[in-house]
Amino acid sequence: MLKSSDYNLGYVLKLSLISALGGLLFGYDISVISGAIPFITEYFDLNEWWKGFVVSSVYIGCMVGASLAGRLSDRYGRKPMLIVSALLFVISAIGSGIARDLSEFFIYRLIGGFGVGMASLLSPMYIAEIAPAEIRGRFVSLNQFTIVIGILVAYFVNYLLVDIGTNNWRWMFGSEAVPSIIFFAGMFLVPESPRWLIKANKFDEATNILKKIGGNTFAKETQSHIRETLENETRGTFRQLFNKVLRPVLLIGIILAVFQQWSGINVIFFYAPDIFSKTGINIETQLGQTVLVGVVNVTFTIVAILLVDQVGRKTLILIGSAGMAICYIIIGSMFKSDNLQGFGLLIMVLFTIAFYATSLAPVTWVLISEIFPNRIRGLAMAVATFFLWMACYLLTLTFPVMMDIFEGAITFWIYAAICIAGFFFIWRNIPETKGKTLEELEQLLKTREIPANI
Repeated sequence: MLKSSDYNLGYVLKLSLISALGGLLFGYDISVISGAIPFITEYFDLNEWWKGFVVSSVYIGCMVGASLAGRLSDRYGRKPMLIVSALLFVISAIGSGIARDLSEFFIYRLIGGFGVGMASLLSPMYIAEIAPAEIRGRFVSLNQFTIVIGILVAYFVNYLLVDIGTNNWRWMFGSEAVPSIIFFAGMFLVPESPRWLIKANKFDEATNILKKIGGNTFAKETQSHIRETLENETRGTFRQLFNKVLRPVLLIGIILAVFQQWSGINVIFFYAPDIFSKTGINIETQLGQTVLVGVVNVTFTIVAILLVDQVGRKTLILIGSAGMAICYIIIGSMFKSDNLQGFGLLIMVLFTIAFYATSLAPVTWVLISEIFPNRIRGLAMAVATFFLWMACYLLTLTFPVMMDIFEGAITFWIYAAICIAGFFFIWRNIPETKGKTLEELEQLLKTREIPANI
């Protein structure tokens, strides 16, 4: 087995960073609305239900994009579908910025959702398929890193644009066109996934790419390993996904995806100004504190990238789940008190973000890209990612109403209970995957006893 120093890390990093621009746009697209909420609420005259619907509308597109991307990428390749997702981001950014009414705004946000759904599945999949096993976790985590960079950039742009006038929200959405065009152009500079090329019997192309990644020996061994795994396997079908061998693995992937969302963290990312407004501060201060949320998110994502291949996926996700549960219990108690202090709430929100960024944020994507067998990886990741976006849609749709009905205490205690349940599920059912090839993981999960009633 080669050491990480034996690989062409510069080449792998280049491919990973370009692909991970899809993650940056994922983060930008879902977060830019955070700063725009107060202004579009006034412009379109939205109540709490409509506010939740408008914020969550992007995730309807995400569900469709994620469900189509896996099968389309298995048929046409990872690279062409990433190019399509980039084009959708461009259309959504410009269209959302010039929308004349709520229906137009909804349609363009939906188109952006298609792009987010595709990129959320394909960017980590592409990176997982070009990165060697010894460094795969760190490189797949780059996708999460670019997601949080996208979130931070969107927060910062919102903060800069808040005082430019009544059309500030239009410029907030339109600004996304710049990174979208860069992503679109960059994808023409990367090769197709070598694993996909081998599945498509394009062995010479795959060999050339693998040689660039790790040299002749690595190319020969990796191609042999992949071909051996695929030799007697047919194209993945939904029926295969639900057979008795793969059904428990699929269920684990779905539960991981749903847990990442129902841990509640995205209500902080999307509704941070609303949450901070409960302390009585003005909109400029709300958006300034939201930038701090983005900075902490980026900082601790870097920590996660450094730790994921050393500490392991399972350990990180257990620590994060427990830490978030404790933070939510404290935040709920703060809302229960008669005197909600802005500084105390900000500190606890930042602690929550730190735990999430070190664990659930990157590790979920790493695990989902690792646990499925090669022949059905695209289809299985599409199913898991569909459920992830459905969970996110329900979370963001219901949060404004929950805060209106229950106020903050019960809402955040519900998220704490979900984190506790997730901790015990992961502790019992998720194997450690660090340092194993995708083919070794397939054999591990085939032979591992997974309770049928999970």
